[in-house]
Amino acid sequence: MKKLIYLLMSLSLVAFVSCSDDDKENASSNGGSSGHAGTENGHEYVDLGLPSGTKWATCNVGASKPQDYGNYYAWGETTTKSTYSWSTYKYGSEYDELTKYCNSSSYGKDGFTDTKTTLDLSDDAAYVNWGGKWRMPTQTQQDELRNQCYWVWTENYNGSNVKGYIVYKAKGEADEGKYVYKGKTPSSSYSLSDAHIFLPAAGYRSGGDLYDAGSLGDYWSSSLKTNRPDCAWDIYFDSDDIVHYEIRDYGHSVRAVCPAE
Repeated sequence: MKKLIYLLMSLSLVAFVSCSDDDKENASSNGGSSGHAGTENGHEYVDLGLPSGTKWATCNVGASKPQDYGNYYAWGETTTKSTYSWSTYKYGSEYDELTKYCNSSSYGKDGFTDTKTTLDLSDDAAYVNWGGKWRMPTQTQQDELRNQCYWVWTENYNGSNVKGYIVYKAKGEADEGKYVYKGKTPSSSYSLSDAHIFLPAAGYRSGGDLYDAGSLGDYWSSSLKTNRPDCAWDIYFDSDDIVHYEIRDYGHSVRAVCPAE
């Protein structure tokens, strides 16, 4: 009888290990980001070991997989549209005709100013579309992602033929804030089995067209550029350079975050 019990226990253990291995393989083949730490309101996030405890979503708002481009939003708008320009912008018909989020009379309509430098929740595309604790990242949170993680440009993320940056949880101080640009060789100690997110080079929308998809990425923060209130801070990258702000009427990607618990 004991031998039968031991046999059944052994078979159960083998089945458990097999299922666990299959789950890992399926997660990889489905394009999931390694390091999935949890789910908030139906959307997955990854723990990149950031000092603030901020968790980053595995996909862009409007996407179902890490390599999908998702939706494009003008800064402070929460719905997509066919044309991205000042003539269709919610908070100003020109760069110097702003009606919200403006701390300089030179940029405000009829000299308008207010004290708002961070998007209200009603203007936050991540919160409005995903709900729960999801938010667009602040400039500080985006800077933390830049400065604390290990960034590797890829021409083919996880076999999807999609270009962009793999943003890994850094394995040491020497890798924090390091960018491995196109043509450079990344450390062999990093692989897609490590905790990471993928930021596809989804391009941007201006007018009625999509530009530079496959060569650059543009990801809004919720933070106004206070000395240029017609602009907001973002993560903007191509394969060789990273800059930090863009004009508000452009249609950019949004990658949401969850604050530390």
